[in-house]
Amino acid sequence: MTAADVRGFDPGDGRISTPSAERAPARSAGAPAGLPPLAPDHSSPEPVRSEPVRSEPARSEPARSGPAWSEVVEHFREGLIICDADGVVGHVSPVAERLLPEVTPGRRLAAAGIPVLTEVAIDPDGFGHHGRRLRIRRVPLSGSRSCLYVEDVTDSISRADALLAERARSAFLAVVGEKLGNPLHPDRAAAAVVRLTVPTLAEVAVLVLAPRSGRARWWRATRADHESPTVDSGVLPAAALPPAITEGLSGVEPHAVDWLVEQAVEAGWLPGLTAREVTARVVLLPGRDAPAGVLLVARRTRWYDDADLELVRAFAARAGAALTTAILYRNQAEVADTLQASLVPVEPAETTGVQWGTAYRPAQASLRIGGDFYGAHRLADGGAVFFLGDVSGKGVEAAVFTGQLRQCLQALHRVESHPGRLVKLLNDALLETTQAHGQGRFATLVLGTVRPHRDGGLSLTMAGGGHLPPLVLRNSGEVEAVPLRGMLIGVVPDPRVGEVTVRLAVGETCLLYSDGVTEARGGRRGDEQFGQDRLVHAVTACHRMPAPALAERIEQVTCDWLAHGDHDDIAVLALRATGPGGRPRRHLHSVPAIPGTAEERTPRP
Repeated sequence: MTAADVRGFDPGDGRISTPSAERAPARSAGAPAGLPPLAPDHSSPEPVRSEPVRSEPARSEPARSGPAWSEVVEHFREGLIICDADGVVGHVSPVAERLLPEVTPGRRLAAAGIPVLTEVAIDPDGFGHHGRRLRIRRVPLSGSRSCLYVEDVTDSISRADALLAERARSAFLAVVGEKLGNPLHPDRAAAAVVRLTVPTLAEVAVLVLAPRSGRARWWRATRADHESPTVDSGVLPAAALPPAITEGLSGVEPHAVDWLVEQAVEAGWLPGLTAREVTARVVLLPGRDAPAGVLLVARRTRWYDDADLELVRAFAARAGAALTTAILYRNQAEVADTLQASLVPVEPAETTGVQWGTAYRPAQASLRIGGDFYGAHRLADGGAVFFLGDVSGKGVEAAVFTGQLRQCLQALHRVESHPGRLVKLLNDALLETTQAHGQGRFATLVLGTVRPHRDGGLSLTMAGGGHLPPLVLRNSGEVEAVPLRGMLIGVVPDPRVGEVTVRLAVGETCLLYSDGVTEARGGRRGDEQFGQDRLVHAVTACHRMPAPALAERIEQVTCDWLAHGDHDDIAVLALRATGPGGRPRRHLHSVPAIPGTAEERTPRP
């Protein structure tokens, strides 16, 4: 509904409408048709009464008199102006006389000097006169006479305009709340703020975020003609910001705006505009402890009055909340990224004669971290300490626990390199940590040392802490399960730790994996575990594969078995003896299909 619709609405407020000629009462032939001429008030004559049937004492009754027509007209809400066929004013009611003092009885209506009174087509929205808004209705009377109804609609139009303005304001702020509820990045949120500002609040809008590391980012939106707003941005040193902006960022809204436009022009924020033709204001964007930024609005049309500033501040409050949320999300994301980077498994250190292969898939892919861990650290004698394990639980808490384990191993391997004793030292450290924090966490682990031989082979000494037994892929194609046993880590003070030594010839591989591989549930029915047998079958005839390709294959066949279902953390660590030459030659060969997987069901050419 527009303002014109509101102004043209007739609420039926009891105005007296002039009856049409067909509904006019019958008159004598000598009397003129239409309204009778105005005359002084007359009392109606005393009615003639017949003698009463009953003899009662005579009582005096007050004389009855009807109200005079002029008295009734005087209390109309609309003023009346009656003109004869020649346009001479015959009567002006008191209301009309007050609204149109230029109209005088006995003179032509045109002599009043108000053109709208004599126009054929009258604007239904009215016209301005002496600071008021008047509306005219012309009604033809009999005998070519006419009657003009004059109404003061200033208050009703003001109320309608105020209602429409409030509706437009509420609709604008609703759109602002919807648009600013999505961006969770400060840059996108800032661009959305200035884009929403133009053209409703300003022709040019500049948003300056609070400085960071001595530099302040700014965004500007401008609009040419009826095109969509154009947004650009830049960076300024905090010391080069205009004084009004600096004052606003400190938490004080600038009151002296005399030099604000000049400062904005000097900063290059008002392209194509001069200081004389622009009015501008600066409002704060509320933040948590300090303003998240300031918003500069500028336009050429008119000055910012109190109503405009109220709307700008309401907009700034919503913009400040959106920016504060985006900045908080960014800060938390940066912290999370830093912590995740420190908790993500690190690729094993390069070791002479060893080729490493790894694969890692956390249960919650969005976190990028989980409860499985692996790694390797070089030893002073040229060998390395390697490990792969799994902690209880999933998600962030499990990832934090794995971080503690990795840090302990990084420190303890410098003190003790023997696998069995190193696992017991790690067990003592974990018990102390979990008991101090009241946690009941534990871990399974395979930890070993690898040392190269002169013939290019590798000697592996491994200690087990309740983890799945490693697999060894021999050059003959045979897959051996290493008989490694042991107790969980972090449960009892002196756990039983198994230890075994394995020799790898050049080209042979030792494979470590977590229970996320063997306990993966899938298959045709979706509830069958992948199991140890399928894992052995998957790596059979893969003895010639490089360690990275072997680890990737195990991850792939496991995920195929899952068929996008839920799973535990998956971790794989493979170490292959490459000999003194280092990298083995490339090769191509076929690998067996896994029973029950899509790979088995797909016919090979």
